Amino acid sequence: MIFRKAFMLGQVDFDTIFDLTDEWSSSDDPRTLREYLGLTPEEEDIWITESDEALEDFMMKERSRKVFFTDLDGTLLTDEKKIKPDTKQAIHEALRMGHLVVLASGRTLSSTLRQAKKLDLIHPGCYLICYNGALIYDIGAEKTLYTSSLSMDLVLEAFRTAEQFNVHIQTYAHDDTILALHETPIIEAYCSVQGLSWKIVDDISSGLTTPPPKMLAIENDPEKLEAFRVIMEEKFHDKLDMFQSQSNYLELVSPGTNKGNAVRKLCDILQIPIENSVSAGDAENDLTLIQAAHIGAVMVNGSPVLKEYADYITENDNNHDGVAEIIHRFVTGTAK
Repeated sequence: MIFRKAFMLGQVDFDTIFDLTDEWSSSDDPRTLREYLGLTPEEEDIWITESDEALEDFMMKERSRKVFFTDLDGTLLTDEKKIKPDTKQAIHEALRMGHLVVLASGRTLSSTLRQAKKLDLIHPGCYLICYNGALIYDIGAEKTLYTSSLSMDLVLEAFRTAEQFNVHIQTYAHDDTILALHETPIIEAYCSVQGLSWKIVDDISSGLTTPPPKMLAIENDPEKLEAFRVIMEEKFHDKLDMFQSQSNYLELVSPGTNKGNAVRKLCDILQIPIENSVSAGDAENDLTLIQAAHIGAVMVNGSPVLKEYADYITENDNNHDGVAEIIHRFVTGTAK
């Protein structure tokens, strides 16, 4: 039994650590005591330099720590792509209490990181889920914790299919430069909003030095986009997952890549029980985010389909501090 994991899940009490320490002492296990118990380096240091009681207090606080996952557009941000003062205050209150905050978006790493800076979330305890779950990033440590990607052959075939339907499709180079085959108003508008640069190439593979995390098809004609989606699902049903993040955006990612699986993966990496997770979203690409977290909250301005899966629907929309409402009720416990 790994003590730390069992303790965080509430399966054993703290005194179990002493029985396991005795067990380790009389065994031939090659692991260090910290490894045997599953403690973090910080926890080991507290135990050595302070006391049993100090470690117990620290771990009890950790066990009560929650992690809040929030979508950006239509959820955390207003329709003007801003954050309300009360929502910002609620987020920082949660961080001061030791809880964690994760921005979960379909955006690129650079775009999401730029948004985190605007929100003053460049702190330890803040994380990013980007490309709809294809990448997890630790802001405090400035490092990638997880990434997934598409095969190059799959990307080439998807681009050929989009060409046949005359649907705009784009993908992402390693530096988040947008790659496409044609210069269109769509790519100009997208990059202007996201603050990204783009490059037009004759052959999409020539712009990719590494397999990309996702592709994005953009089509303002709903019927045309739906027809394209049907064909794509027929051709790639076992090779691609696809979903709409906006009415005119069709996201194309590797199977199993979604915000929900990223929630589970990050909780596992951080050794936080999924029971301590809360999420907020509003659109179709937030469905797995809502399903994965222990409390899945949907914005009142969100998709009717998404609301069917909600544990909670906000009273206030994204323009009126709906996320602050969720944080006060389910994270900090300070709802009035």
